[in-house]
Amino acid sequence: MDYAEAIAALESAVGFGVHPSLDGIRTLTGALGDPQTAFAVVQVTGTNGKSSVTRLTEALLAAEGMAVGAYTSPHLESYTERIEIGGAPIAEVEFSRALAAALGAAERSGGREAFTEFELLTAAALWEMREREVDVACLEVGMGGRWDSTSVVAPAVSVVTGVSLDHTDRLGTTVAEIAADKAHVIKPGSSVVLGSRTLEVADVFLARAALFGLHPRFVAEGGGSSPVDEGLTVRFQVRARPSSPGGCLQMDVRGVHGAYPGLVVTAPSYQAANVACAVAAVECALGRALDLGVARDALAVMRFPGRFELLRSVPPLVIDGAHNPEAATVLAGAIAEAWPEPDARPVCVLGVLADKDAAGIASALAATVGGFVVTSPSTPRARTAADLAAIVRDAGGAVLETVAGVAEAVRTACRVAGRRGVVVTGSLYTAGEARHAVRTPQGAKDAQGAGDDGRFC
Repeated sequence: MDYAEAIAALESAVGFGVHPSLDGIRTLTGALGDPQTAFAVVQVTGTNGKSSVTRLTEALLAAEGMAVGAYTSPHLESYTERIEIGGAPIAEVEFSRALAAALGAAERSGGREAFTEFELLTAAALWEMREREVDVACLEVGMGGRWDSTSVVAPAVSVVTGVSLDHTDRLGTTVAEIAADKAHVIKPGSSVVLGSRTLEVADVFLARAALFGLHPRFVAEGGGSSPVDEGLTVRFQVRARPSSPGGCLQMDVRGVHGAYPGLVVTAPSYQAANVACAVAAVECALGRALDLGVARDALAVMRFPGRFELLRSVPPLVIDGAHNPEAATVLAGAIAEAWPEPDARPVCVLGVLADKDAAGIASALAATVGGFVVTSPSTPRARTAADLAAIVRDAGGAVLETVAGVAEAVRTACRVAGRRGVVVTGSLYTAGEARHAVRTPQGAKDAQGAGDDGRFC
């Protein structure tokens, strides 16, 4: 099976399906010899921030000399991005081999049509990590926690970054209900890390932990409230915030086992909470303090694909996968940091999926950006550009243009924005299409050719 065949087989499975059961993934992993038992696992859930925490945890563990794998979703440009070994996506031939193993397990277990795409991907990732003999797998939950395919594991460390309203049709209509679903990543024997954005519903997670006699660590900013003893509270402090796109965040973290002053990350200040979560998770995984110099070096080279990712500096072009109001509010803060002059704010290319709170996203961004170029990513789940434009106007946003395709929308926004720059957001699908268009010659060609200077825009 080559890569094209693997993707065709994968996409013929149930695409965006949810089985309210772990039976499917347990069947697949059982047929593969339970690969998830071959390594320790850090499992990360949360409404926002879980991809960043997963990647940060992976990087810090690898810097400590561990063989590490990571599983994240969704991808920006290629399915291979979802499975990383040693900090890099696996090759297409390796992805094809892993997926073939998962598909073979499905065929031996009643047929591939009985399993969702995410179950097959999760099984493939776990199989590949066993084959590559990782010490630790960092797994990002796809959705929730109770029935997510990654919950086939017994995590050594369970991390919850935060809880807000998202996937309300599947996880619950209140923050407390969603928290109760996510709390199922907490399993007997696991160490537990609760991010600062869990404070409102911390009692839900503490109650779940108490069932198993566990004592969670809580991440708090500065002198903020903590629902656990101070000895189990991990505190972080932002020392300097970036003042331009691609600028640096400087921060300190005080963990349970050690202190980590002078950490520097190329990222907006909202990543500070995620860095602290990852430090707490790695302390749990190691059972000791991190080496300060090693941690500093690892964080200094960290990049976050699709999360306030700077694709071009002059004029600035940033992509961000914010897909719910909370994430959009955080993004608005990052834009205000990076573009401190209100009259010189970037134009926003916005494309949102139909099942997301487009009005909430637009409202969160409207006062911070210099207008919207509204578009629609190329997925059947996307809201049409015309519908989104009406929502943006109702939310108080200025619609500068309505453009059907993401690539052409980015070109339009670059032309309209001039030196102010552009931020592309609303969905990882939108961010990924923009990234592909900007970074690849074929993407530029698809967007009706490069400009006179040979650049995409």
